Amino acid sequence: MDIARQAAAGAALAPATGPAGTATMRAAVQQHYGPPSVLESSEVARPRPGRDDVLVRVGAASVHPGDYFVMTGEPYLVRLVFGLRRPRHGIPGRDFAGVVAAVGTGVTALRPGAEVFGWSTAGTLAEYACVPAQNLVPAPTNSSMVEAAAVPTSAITALQALRDIANVRPGQTVLITGASGGVGSFAVQIAKAFGAEVTGVCSSCNVELVRSLGADHVVDYTTTDFTRTGKRYDVILDNVEGHALAAVRRVLTPTGTLIPNSGRGGRWFGPLGRILKAHVLSGFTRQRLKPFTSLGRQQDLRTLADLLTAGQVTPVIDRTYPLDAAADALRYVAAGHTRGKVVITL
Repeated sequence: MDIARQAAAGAALAPATGPAGTATMRAAVQQHYGPPSVLESSEVARPRPGRDDVLVRVGAASVHPGDYFVMTGEPYLVRLVFGLRRPRHGIPGRDFAGVVAAVGTGVTALRPGAEVFGWSTAGTLAEYACVPAQNLVPAPTNSSMVEAAAVPTSAITALQALRDIANVRPGQTVLITGASGGVGSFAVQIAKAFGAEVTGVCSSCNVELVRSLGADHVVDYTTTDFTRTGKRYDVILDNVEGHALAAVRRVLTPTGTLIPNSGRGGRWFGPLGRILKAHVLSGFTRQRLKPFTSLGRQQDLRTLADLLTAGQVTPVIDRTYPLDAAADALRYVAAGHTRGKVVITL
């Protein structure tokens, strides 16, 4: 167990208490939607696990563009899920890794002291997170907490896109745009693990990174337009809305699969317009245009843990920030140029 894990385990045994003896924790909290400046570092009540829940002392929590959308409440469509006038949960964040501090009476698979990683719908940018046991799996022993925390949402998205939607098979050609980003860096490695011939698209400064992840070919978009090279691909995972759908479809094989995982859109619907357009077009072509929404599944997290343990997938960590600098972390993510993942350490 590394020093961070020892600290997390020790802190779980010595809870801080408020004026009335109520256990508290430090957290990044927002009272309303807005830019990163709405986040405040506060002492709040520590959650208590229900029958099927696990209380985890958070060692690290990653942030991604989805967290930024939820924090700002834009596109406004997210408010239908997370709260119309203000966030339903005042603590942002979804992905994390840590040490089990307590379990509910119905939890038998995990015990205090176990190192786990997973996701929460009630916020993870805090010293503790209370989550259903089904959202957690044991952390890979060869990964740090920072690395484990980087995995859940981005890697599950890449896994489900390539395995479940595209059914990537050995020998197929796969192109991944945004190959150095959060989803893209996992997608390159997962596609290689599936036996595909992988082409990654990224900027000049990330060419060597993407090549180191296992990409067979790397396209520098600052000098080369992949839609005009004449090469076609069986699968395209488009994490960057850099070209119109029509242009991307031109480099897809006649029966290939395009997964649009991006889109700018406006303040109301965000990427939904591009996704709906792809869905409509799919009814008029042999090509498969398959927008999708990834779902957190425990079994997929176990699959990723196995890939990490086998050394087939290694999270790329761009930067780490302390909890008090969570606003800076989200500003950096919003700029759209991360190399892999951004992680908050506690």
